[in-house]
Amino acid sequence: MDRNGDQMSRRVYGAEFDHPGPRSDRCYAELVGGPLDGLLLDITGWTADEIQTGAALMTELGQFGPGGRAVYGPRPGNTARFDWTGDTP
Repeated sequence: MDRNGDQMSRRVYGAEFDHPGPRSDRCYAELVGGPLDGLLLDITGWTADEIQTGAALMTELGQFGPGGRAVYGPRPGNTARFDWTGDTP
């Protein structure tokens, strides 16, 4: 996972509006593709199994609108990036 200064200007999925950026004491994966492209996902404390499972993240921007979820999973060989695999209701 990239921990350089470039990441510190990024927005974190689900972060508070007043504090949208990453924190230096947390671990993040970049969301790649789909409606949440470019956001960071806080995976601090996730187990290896949880990381391999990925996440279905609530978003109004996906195919199913409000209440829908965008599904992201870790890129093979690079768990610092979660690739979009589709949307689900």
